[in-house]
Amino acid sequence: MEITAGGLLEVRITPADVGKRVSVRRVEAVVSGSPEFTDTVGVLTSWDQGVLLITKKDGRSVRISESSLVAGKVVPAAPARRRGPAASFEELSRVAARAWQPLESEPLGDWTLRAAAGFTRRANSVLPLGDPGIPLDDALARVTSWYAERSLPAYVQVATGAAGTQEMLGAELERRGWVNEVSAEVRIGALAPVGDVDAPAAEAVHLTRVPDEEWLGRYGKVSDPDLARRMLVEGPSVWFAALPGGRAIGRCVVDGRWAGFAAVTVDPAHRREGLATAVMAALARRALEEGASAAWLQVETDNPGALALYDGLGFARHHTYHHYRAAS
Repeated sequence: MEITAGGLLEVRITPADVGKRVSVRRVEAVVSGSPEFTDTVGVLTSWDQGVLLITKKDGRSVRISESSLVAGKVVPAAPARRRGPAASFEELSRVAARAWQPLESEPLGDWTLRAAAGFTRRANSVLPLGDPGIPLDDALARVTSWYAERSLPAYVQVATGAAGTQEMLGAELERRGWVNEVSAEVRIGALAPVGDVDAPAAEAVHLTRVPDEEWLGRYGKVSDPDLARRMLVEGPSVWFAALPGGRAIGRCVVDGRWAGFAAVTVDPAHRREGLATAVMAALARRALEEGASAAWLQVETDNPGALALYDGLGFARHHTYHHYRAAS
């Protein structure tokens, strides 16, 4: 917080700082005559009619009355990771997009409209890396009509929590009634420790270039096997892993220095046996052989088991992304 020479807190932000990352302190309540304070750090996405809207790194928005502020200042972007790989938001977003490709896409300025007959939100949402080249309302009208032509709901994928992410776009979507349906963390880590983990079952993992029926059955999100297989095999260098009997599966896409993990799924009857770790270790070893050194993955924020697994393997959050759906 900003403290003056006299020891007093001071508000050093104004509406002109909308779009910048700020840190503020406000009075949350007064208990027995003493104020209780709450601190908030995030991107200031609006300051209108005496109310500030701040988007935190996890995408949650906080409304703060201007009259409750006791301190505030502009702060730099979150510091870069001190260990493991480094990546910009745009680099990682493009790597992730190549690992999960749609069946069709169309540019809208710097945005990319993607569709895949409804198979996964990622492949059926707008990737807005830049300016659409037209006013936002016109862009969103084009988005909704493009997806309606394909009998699909309109989604826009928005990221928060890193330098260059899209807090302002998320706030504009919310103002227009778009709803954040799901959030997921993008995590990154060094690849070698994943390959080096002690996982005896990794020796039994079978790697293939194409998922078989047993793999798709364990994946469990497939209504059209031909469509799923067609999409899942697309990417720079794609590998599918499975333990005998479909006890556990996984997918990895090797793209230059990056190895992207997805679809790590374990038979409920065999959980807590280290099988997810074994699958990831086997995939990591193959990715290392192909020259990768860094790893990334996406995990939904309401999946505590997966979050704990990835914590143990050294993955740390890079940013959070959200799928906003057009109001019906």
